[in-house]
Amino acid sequence: MRSDNLLRVSCGGVELDSPIVVASGVWPFEKDFWQRDSFPGLGGICTKAVTLNRREGNPGTRIWETPAGLLNSIGLQNRGVEHFLERDLPVISEGGIPFIVNVAMENHDETSEVLRRLEDMRNMIPAVELNISCPNVSDGGMAWGRFAETSAQAVSMARKKWKGPLWVKLTPQAEDIAQVARAVEEEGADALVVGNTWLGMAIDIDTARPVFERAFAGLSGPGIFPLALRMVWEVCSAVTIPVIGCGGVTSYRDCLAMLMAGATAVEVGTVMFLDLQSGKSFSSGLEEYLLARGLDGMKDIIGKARQ
Repeated sequence: MRSDNLLRVSCGGVELDSPIVVASGVWPFEKDFWQRDSFPGLGGICTKAVTLNRREGNPGTRIWETPAGLLNSIGLQNRGVEHFLERDLPVISEGGIPFIVNVAMENHDETSEVLRRLEDMRNMIPAVELNISCPNVSDGGMAWGRFAETSAQAVSMARKKWKGPLWVKLTPQAEDIAQVARAVEEEGADALVVGNTWLGMAIDIDTARPVFERAFAGLSGPGIFPLALRMVWEVCSAVTIPVIGCGGVTSYRDCLAMLMAGATAVEVGTVMFLDLQSGKSFSSGLEEYLLARGLDGMKDIIGKARQ
């Protein structure tokens, strides 16, 4: 029997009215951005990264446009977990849209303390996204996510402190993404986000110097979509928990491809800089696709290409 909401999915312990989720790093904490009615079509929103202490982020250039995307080197700028809990959490929890708190994996002790404080507020927090994949920091970040052993250690620690739904954001720089995914699943992750940005760089030919202070930066946008899609396919072949596809999605057709490859939901980021209402157009496209084919819901789409 057809559901009243064709797009509803259950993903890693979170009920979403649409499989479209805003990826971490792009959504400000201003109240207007967290009102469900302001951004129809979105199923959920990931917060910007939260760390134990305030971080100023990386110096110098932080954003550089490429022919098919963006390079960024933000460096996890945020005001720390205390500010998040006191000032940001009350605002975003009143907006009516499911949200996922992105926690940047730093060192064991600092991240453990962040998760302990979030656990104290679990009644207000639908889920945590443990980020073991940030390419733009020297401490922690994707160093945790490159290998199965360190990824498992990070998730094992997280599971001891945070008892609610846990999504884990993987890095495409992993030595063996399928092996990492299996290790993370075994340690108790409820869902996997696949993945973060690819490492890239830019050189300013006028100064003959790298654009970014750290030389390398994270590449996002449509140029990486085929790479991200391949990685989603690999991970969906390796695990049984839900996978959230992420990387280069710029249309409802890209969303469909991610879902048909096996993803349960799709995170979108760079495209939001072009159109804040992308969630509405993507969800409308998905719904029209389902209706035109007489399908009953997302269950008829997810993994379709694997059958």
